[in-house]
Amino acid sequence: MGLYFVNVADELVGDALAGFARAHAEDVRWDERDGFVRALKPAPTRRVGLVSGGGSGHEPLHIGYVGTGMLDAACPGRVFASPHNRQIFAASRAVAGEGGVLHVVKNYTGDKINFGIAAERLAREGIACGRVLIDDDVATESDEVATGRRGTGATVLVEKILGAAADTGMGLAELVALGTDVAGRCRSLAVASGAHTSPATGRPAFDLPPGAIEYGVGIHGERARRTLGERSLRDLAEDMVAALADSLDLGPRAQVVLLVNGLGGITRLELYAVLGEVTRLLDKRGATTVRTLVGDFVTALDMRGFSLTLLAADDATLAYYDAPASAPAWCGRAG
Repeated sequence: MGLYFVNVADELVGDALAGFARAHAEDVRWDERDGFVRALKPAPTRRVGLVSGGGSGHEPLHIGYVGTGMLDAACPGRVFASPHNRQIFAASRAVAGEGGVLHVVKNYTGDKINFGIAAERLAREGIACGRVLIDDDVATESDEVATGRRGTGATVLVEKILGAAADTGMGLAELVALGTDVAGRCRSLAVASGAHTSPATGRPAFDLPPGAIEYGVGIHGERARRTLGERSLRDLAEDMVAALADSLDLGPRAQVVLLVNGLGGITRLELYAVLGEVTRLLDKRGATTVRTLVGDFVTALDMRGFSLTLLAADDATLAYYDAPASAPAWCGRAG
């Protein structure tokens, strides 16, 4: 890829947020001074505000999921960098309900620190605050990784389910318990055949020889611990599904929600082929794929790769998943 289409590289995020707000002016508002996007039409039954955020470069996450039935606010940081705690504090204070505010946080050190500081500031103002931590990436599931599994694709599913639950009037403690349970039933894994392009230099973040596949990349362009030689999609999908199913201890009669997510530089043609292979493999295991999502949901700029996320779902989870929602990037469908 060549250089990005920008005025000034450091202004890309701000320019994009201004455009996003214009494109969805009926549903969201961009608070430029305090640095967050807010939903304009939250359900009147909601007692707890939902706030998430993280570095930019993962669009449509998180701003695309601000809207009725999902997030009340999202705080975008600079590319691949955590939002500042003052952004999170301002957004939380703006959307907190009578029951307080819930933070949905991906497991990255910067995000945990800044959301934590914001929570302390909210507590000093008497605003109750809870946290749900997303840690679904099996590529970092190892005793050698002190920080634990990274938070990736599962974030979208948890935000959708918590949004529906919050719309029922559920309280903060119940939402924390629900979100923690759902996050614990999600696993993801990502692969790439090409790195993302740096907005500053226009160069790939890392080099791969032709045909090589990075097995277990992160959404900030982190390289994997394994580099594979050229292999078919069928073989690759078999390895990935096995890793996810083993981590979830997926039984033969399990119900799963499947998210096939593009990392920003892969075609729909390929993503649907991935979906076909993965559902075939899940069928072979006796698991039932009850819902599917395919497309770009959590990207890594223009990384040429995809991730798989499995959610081991029960009927209550599916009811929340199927509940109506209207956010710019949500396209879930029942069935």
